[in-house]
Amino acid sequence: MMSVSKPSETLSIADAAVIVVGIVVGVGIFKTPSIVASSADSEGMLILFWMLGGAASLIGALCYAELASAYPHAGGDYHYLNNAFGGVLSFLFAWSRIAVIQTGSIAMVAFLIGDYASDVLHLGPYSASIYAAATIVVLTAVNMAGIRQGKWAQHILVAAIMLGLLIVALAGLGGEAPQALSASDPIAPGGAALGKAMIFVLLTYGGWNEAAYLSAEVRSTRRNMARVLIYSIGAITMIYVLINLALVKSLGLSGMAASQAVMADLMRNTFGPKGAQFISLLILLAALSTMNAAIITGARTSFAMGRDHSLFRFLGRWHEYRCTPVNALLLQSAVALLLILLATGTRDGFVMMVEYTAPVFWFFLLLVGISIFLLRRKQPSDERPFRVPLYPFTPLLFCAICLYMLHASLLYTSVGALAGVGVLLTGIPLILLQKKVNRKSSG
Repeated sequence: MMSVSKPSETLSIADAAVIVVGIVVGVGIFKTPSIVASSADSEGMLILFWMLGGAASLIGALCYAELASAYPHAGGDYHYLNNAFGGVLSFLFAWSRIAVIQTGSIAMVAFLIGDYASDVLHLGPYSASIYAAATIVVLTAVNMAGIRQGKWAQHILVAAIMLGLLIVALAGLGGEAPQALSASDPIAPGGAALGKAMIFVLLTYGGWNEAAYLSAEVRSTRRNMARVLIYSIGAITMIYVLINLALVKSLGLSGMAASQAVMADLMRNTFGPKGAQFISLLILLAALSTMNAAIITGARTSFAMGRDHSLFRFLGRWHEYRCTPVNALLLQSAVALLLILLATGTRDGFVMMVEYTAPVFWFFLLLVGISIFLLRRKQPSDERPFRVPLYPFTPLLFCAICLYMLHASLLYTSVGALAGVGVLLTGIPLILLQKKVNRKSSG
């Protein structure tokens, strides 16, 4: 029976951490190391970039730990923005999750799956789009069956990915040692090198903030949300540093920078053509893991908005037995499929979806950082089981990182970014319509 009940605490720390790791450790780590290596002047600088990415993500995670432990809610960022800024901005954020950020991310990963699956079995001129759409439908169906099915699918996918990345790391670290790092090789990066490298490093670390949307479903959430975030970031940083150590040992810095597929080159050097095929399979698993986790967390925002706004009341239904927002999952799937259809005629659907989502994402993440200050001032007596250390320096630094990334995402994207901002603005007429409905119902 469909119920309008609320989420229950069904996720352990490990369940939530696996979902977060599955979102973050996606396809980026298979592509960005070569781009980051091209900005590094030494092996030491390369590893420093990835450690800085982990540190920046940890700064953000500490900020989110305060918000998620003080205000556990299925809406995550939506709930924080609603408390800090009011209904208009939170509505626009929820709308952006439905129409731009989350659905665009799901479509982006789906196109990547379609590209790799098409290399195995080509289905014609629209092969990538067919595979992309089919993957969205199948994973949405898995999660509509219940959170139990969704979380176990995530456990299996993440376990397979971690095993695969461990094999890659061992293959690289087990090879011949590279030349020793010279004492004269620079470690501290210049401003331009740091800026370019961190755009791609932080893109690869992106997604850890999705933990906020699980806060209403984590057991003893006020005590455990900080652990979920810190454990996740710690595991991700360790994975990324280990992989880059293996890559630089196997290929060298110049070899990494020149490679178009660094992990495939590493495995091809070690195991021949079958090694490259192994990497293709690993990329597909990573993409499936990212999409499955994004489907789980994305529908939670739509559910929260449906509970607050009568126009979207149908989204605010929680299936009590399945422990999942079925209607929100259906709408999310429909919008993602529409984006697949619209992007099919573009030059590169994956690139288009990156441009479509990035500026809107970083804008709202900046507002979440600002909400820490506003909520401490507006609601000083609220219980905060975890307080961000070194306040106000830590959240100020987080806001500065978000502002920098917002600027970079606008600077390095084109028509896709304009489309994303345009779709976000279509939420304004919906706000006006909602207010009109509210006046009629109160009158």
